[in-house]
Amino acid sequence: MSHPQSYEILLFPEPQGSAVRAPDPDTAIRSAVVDATGDTGESGYPRYEGEGMAADINPATHTVEALLVDGSELDYGLTARIANRTRGTGVTGGDDRAG
Repeated sequence: MSHPQSYEILLFPEPQGSAVRAPDPDTAIRSAVVDATGDTGESGYPRYEGEGMAADINPATHTVEALLVDGSELDYGLTARIANRTRGTGVTGGDDRAG
């Protein structure tokens, strides 16, 4: 199975209460484009790294299964999401799933 060569990860504060819709990508407090390393991470999913983030991402569901930000685990109260990207343009258009 071939895996995407890169993803854009967006970090958001967790919404207070139960948010029905995904947050607007423009409200992300940090983002990074991560590229496939060819390795498998501790979680058993492909490893992606770049711009201070290292992530294990499930390519079937586009879910961030494990994430390090600047070498540390994600702080409580933050949520990681994968940005939708218009193939070949790098244009962000939302997000797929929470990690």
